[in-house]
Amino acid sequence: MTFLQAIILGVVQGLTEFIPVSSSGHLVLVPHFLGWEFPEKQEFIFNVLVQWGTLFAVFVYFWKDLTEIAKAFVQGIIRREPFFEPNSRMGWYLIIATLPAVVFGLLGKDLIEHAFASAKMTGYFLFLTAILLVIAETIGRRNRRMEEITWVDSLLIGFSQVLALLPGVSRSGSTIAGGMTRHLDRSAAARFSFLMSVPVMLGAGLLALKDLSELPVLNDFLFPLLAGFLAALVSGYIAIRWLIAYLGKHSLYLFAGYCTVLGLIVVLSV
Repeated sequence: MTFLQAIILGVVQGLTEFIPVSSSGHLVLVPHFLGWEFPEKQEFIFNVLVQWGTLFAVFVYFWKDLTEIAKAFVQGIIRREPFFEPNSRMGWYLIIATLPAVVFGLLGKDLIEHAFASAKMTGYFLFLTAILLVIAETIGRRNRRMEEITWVDSLLIGFSQVLALLPGVSRSGSTIAGGMTRHLDRSAAARFSFLMSVPVMLGAGLLALKDLSELPVLNDFLFPLLAGFLAALVSGYIAIRWLIAYLGKHSLYLFAGYCTVLGLIVVLSV
């Protein structure tokens, strides 16, 4: 993998991690259509670790929210009153929302890695992303704010995140859709989706570090990985700011249409 390839894939990761069109799907499709071939193990590790760039983008954008949640979470444990105030409860809700993806990710790691090698399968899963977005717009009443989230909401949104383990299913799309089906407004669903991405991306990256250390060409791979990381961080921050502003006034139908068109192109051309 060259520096240019890593930067392009980093930008693709950063933009599509938060815009609900599937970052994993695009990281499969862009190399496919550009004729880039990488060792399967190296490609999977790059795709996971470059997500740390978007993870840092979340840290930068939501730094105040995250520090307040972490502080209240710790104080709640010390006081033995874990749900004593909204930010403390939010910390627990983010943990609850993470559990389904952790369990299914560990149990299905080999199957997930295999799915990432199939461009046509990615095309079919893009259709699923489009369906989820349309369902969310159709049944969601959008009359609840983020402060009204309950542990049941967080668990159900967490199960929607399990679908995003598959390439072509957008993590932000599935979780935003999950929040909207619980009748959160679009911006609240997006903010919760981005916050709950932190433990999942951090955990996935830590697991991939072990695989990274076992690569025989580790030294040659580190510099492109760093370039992809920085590209993902900058583009990810831009994507977060843009999407939250966009969803304040617009629906998800644009992204559903994009996923449908791209899915058709993939299925018919691969």
